Formats: sequence, structure tokens, C-alpha cells
Amino acid sequence: MSRILLGVSGGIAAYKSLEFVRLATAAGHSVRVVQTPASKRFVGAASFEALTGAPVLSSEFERDPARGAFPGQEPPAHEPLSHLALVGNAEIYLIAPASANTLAKLAHGLADNLLSSCALAATCPVVVAPAMNNHMYENQATRANLEVLRDRGVEIVEPGTGWLASMGEAGVGRLAEPARLLEACEAVLAGRSPIGDPATESWRGLKVLVTAGGTREPIDSVRFIGNSSSGRMGFALARAARARGAEVTLVAANVALSAPAGVSLRGVITAAELERACEEEFAECDVLLMAAAVADFTPAAPANGKIKKSERDRLELVLEPTADVLAGLASRRRDGQTLVGFAAEHGAGAVAQAQGKLTAKRLDALVVNDISREDIGFDVDTNEVTILSASSGGAQIERQEVPRASKAQIAEAILDVVENLRSSR
Repeated sequence: MSRILLGVSGGIAAYKSLEFVRLATAAGHSVRVVQTPASKRFVGAASFEALTGAPVLSSEFERDPARGAFPGQEPPAHEPLSHLALVGNAEIYLIAPASANTLAKLAHGLADNLLSSCALAATCPVVVAPAMNNHMYENQATRANLEVLRDRGVEIVEPGTGWLASMGEAGVGRLAEPARLLEACEAVLAGRSPIGDPATESWRGLKVLVTAGGTREPIDSVRFIGNSSSGRMGFALARAARARGAEVTLVAANVALSAPAGVSLRGVITAAELERACEEEFAECDVLLMAAAVADFTPAAPANGKIKKSERDRLELVLEPTADVLAGLASRRRDGQTLVGFAAEHGAGAVAQAQGKLTAKRLDALVVNDISREDIGFDVDTNEVTILSASSGGAQIERQEVPRASKAQIAEAILDVVENLRSSR
């Protein structure tokens, strides 16, 4: 797998970096860690060393017993300069958490500790995940520093919103979850970032519409019919398309994930709301990636208030079909548009069932995954899919198996198929 250098700056969110290391090493990646002195007030070096199996450094004047090598690498015979050797061996440099102070240093090219020296010497992709109080994050200075880094091609993993470290404080500034950080790193490692590099922006000028998550159909004011879709696949597609230079609109149904950087996000709840949002965006898009799990049925007469259990012995629901959003959009497609659907099938015959949908809905491609397996699909970070694609004349269907991988890697495989379809026209 890959070599990830993790920079940890001072902040309570440093504890999440331990979970990132656990996930990354479990996925087969080799990890080295550099810490700022302030970060050691929150998490000690011994914890990172136990998880990585490698020494942790916090000063460029500190001797590195591994001489810049990552686990699995043969150390050199000489003792190199740590800030040069570590990033020289790394395939990606993730700084998480990145405090407001560290962001300022990175934006202005300061190198007064090992973490910032590594950043200035890095020739590998750099990914930065901010974490701080919401007032600090929303300050104009911080926003300007983030824009400077984006303009230089640094990938920013946006923070989440919720309760913060200070008692009673809530807002934007929570470090992105470790699984999201790993997903971002794997997307960059797949070769489609940093954003802003023309060499990787093969989709520059394209408008991409992505749907994600699962719709909720109300039974009453508090209950609903829903599904298990987390939205991770759709968000991975949005990030990957944005990294290729596309202008991306993401219609997300009930997703508790941080919005991808540079992506226009529209939140919806029901199938009807998702349909309206897609209809408003569809005419302008060049590529549609319909990854959302849209309910097939909705209660015919949802109650205005809460249905009281004490007032009835049983509850019977009458369900009526929802509109087939993808089929409706396909019926209005214009020349030059590429439409990709997603089919969650169960067990044997999944691909055969999906093949009929590809033809019936006039799609260019259909991504099929088997939801009978617990280790892939809904609400996990990995998937294994079959991509069915139609030839330009529609007479022949090609089949591509994508073995189990992260959803970021699956997204890249899907976009590669779309790119091939568009180039063959």
C-alpha cells in the first residue's frame, strides 16, 4: 500500500489522529508521525509509536532511529536530515489536526518546527484537516489562509459541525472523522489531486451532478421509512469529480458527512425533494452520477402530528410508489449527457437483474453492488462493484469487475469508465 506521513499539531482533536493511524495501518498503509511540541500535551508520542511501530519525532534536531525510513523500508546507511527524509519517503503528507496557528505557518511558508519544515520541503501531495473553535475557523485570517493553501494545490478536508471542546460551544470546527481522513488520503493517492493541477484536471469545464444518501419518507411528524445508505459512495464520487476539475453539485439526502471542498451541496430529505432538486440541476449537467438510494414507496397519507401508540391497537400503512427519478431524467436527456445509475441488488443474479435496468432506463452505465454481504456496501468504507456500460450504439454491454477497495478507489474506477465512454463518442 502507501506511505503516509501524519503531522499532528496541538489541539484536543489530536486524539482522533490515533484512530486515523489505526484505520490506516489496518488498511495496509505504512505510517510515520511527526508532532508539534504542543500536541504532546494532548497525546503522547508513545501512543503513536505503539500503533505505527515507528519512532515519532517532534524536532528537526532530534535523532531518528529509523533514519527517515517507514515501516517496511530499509533505512539508509547514513543519517539524513529528518525533515527532508520523512517527506522524501512519504507518498502523502496529512496534517490532522491542523490548528489555526499551524495553518497560518503553512500559508506563509514558516518552518519553525519539524511539522512545518516537512510541509515546506514536501514534494508529495499535502492534505490538511483543520480543527479549532468555530470563531477561530470563521475568522477572516483563517479563511484567507485556507484559500492560499487551496490555491497552491493543498487538499483541504473540511471540518464538521457540532459540539466543540469548550463547554457549551458548538459550531463548525470539529476535525473530520478518521475514516473520512483516510478516504481523502486514498483519493489523493489514486492520482486525481491536488485540485488546481491542470495535469490532473481532465474534467475541467464539465458540470457534474451527484446524488448521495438515502431518502426518508414520513409516516408522521417524527417517524419515517428510510434505508441504510450513508452517502459515502456519493460523497467519494463528488470529491473525485471535483479533483478532476469538474464543477460539482451534490444533492445529499440525510447524510451526516462533511461537505467535500469546492462542491456545491444541496440537502434534501424525501424522494420528492430529491426529484425536484435533480430536475432543477439536470439540464445544465454533463454527467449525472445517481448514487442516492431513493425510496421506491412512500406513505400515501402521512399524519400531520405524532401518531400515539396508546390510541390504537395496530397501525396499517398504505404505501404508494414514488417517481422513478432516474428514468424521468433519462427521458429528458440531451445530446452529450452521460448518465450513470446505481443498483443495490441482493444475492445471486444481481448483475443479471441490473442489466435490464441499464437498457430500460437508457443509461450509459450502471454500478451494481451486492448488499447481501456485510463487509461491503452500505455504511462501511469499502465496496466491491460491477460496472456495466453500454457501447455507443447500445448493442453491446461491457462488464468490469472492481474488486473490494475503498469507496474513494471505487469512485475513481467509476469516473474512469465515464471518461472512456465520453471520449469514445
